[in-house]
Amino acid sequence: MTAQPLLAVDAPSLYFRAFHGIPEKAAQTSAGEPVNAIRGFMDMLAQLIRTRHPDRIVCALDASWRPAWRVALVPSYKKHRVAHGDVEVVPPALEKQIPVLLEVLKAVGIPAFGVDGYEADDVLGTLAAGQPGPVEVVSGDRDLFQLVDDERGTRLLYCGRGVAKLEDADNALVEAKYGVPAKWYADFAAMRGDASDGLPGVAGVGEKTAARLVMRYGGVDEILAALDDPDAGFAPGLRTKLEDARDYLAKALPVCKVALDVKLPEFDPARPRAPKDPDALLALADRWNLASSAKRLVDALAG
Repeated sequence: MTAQPLLAVDAPSLYFRAFHGIPEKAAQTSAGEPVNAIRGFMDMLAQLIRTRHPDRIVCALDASWRPAWRVALVPSYKKHRVAHGDVEVVPPALEKQIPVLLEVLKAVGIPAFGVDGYEADDVLGTLAAGQPGPVEVVSGDRDLFQLVDDERGTRLLYCGRGVAKLEDADNALVEAKYGVPAKWYADFAAMRGDASDGLPGVAGVGEKTAARLVMRYGGVDEILAALDDPDAGFAPGLRTKLEDARDYLAKALPVCKVALDVKLPEFDPARPRAPKDPDALLALADRWNLASSAKRLVDALAG
């Protein structure tokens, strides 16, 4: 019998996706309060449980959505998403729903936590590295392709187009999609850049050139070492671009790499077959008009 996976869920990725994917007017309380993110998240989680059959479930949160140590290395990191100070731009209608969603998860019995100084990605990376396999990471964040590891049984269930159109990523899918193996995805991303995270990449080096460099020389460290070899075979223009970006690349790589050694709080990942606090879940379902989604989630967990 195939071992059942740990479902490691990127909670912010899913609740942002739910919020933007379901109109507020389609999911409200009787008083007109939006619950689209909560309902959408619960329904996505129920579908994942029904289809992936996990025996363990953990939700990762952003305790620090823009960690200071990453910003110190690359100051532009996520800068365009800052509302003020170190606060992320979050639609007010979503912001009000997040505490309720966390109460729902607590009542159901699914651990949800972040770690100060780290993003949800880093919690997911540590779960993938440290928990018994197989591990299935659920996210719409392509940075997490770097966690795919066929040997350990770590897959990314990439929901960039929604949970109904999951891409079940093993190493072959990552190579087919980006031209590099998963173990070098972070190096490739550092060179390519990512506007959504405020990472400029190497000027004049696009996705295809970045993939070619990785496949020829290896990761960023190997590419930078090859620059010191006049016989390494770089075209003059490309050598100049990489030389100009040497300092950036040395700093961007640790920003792009997901941490694998975060000290996690104690938690029990075992899949709850029934709600941990059924009275609390009933009260939340009643107060926030979540009865149908709560039933689907409870039924999925019991199945």
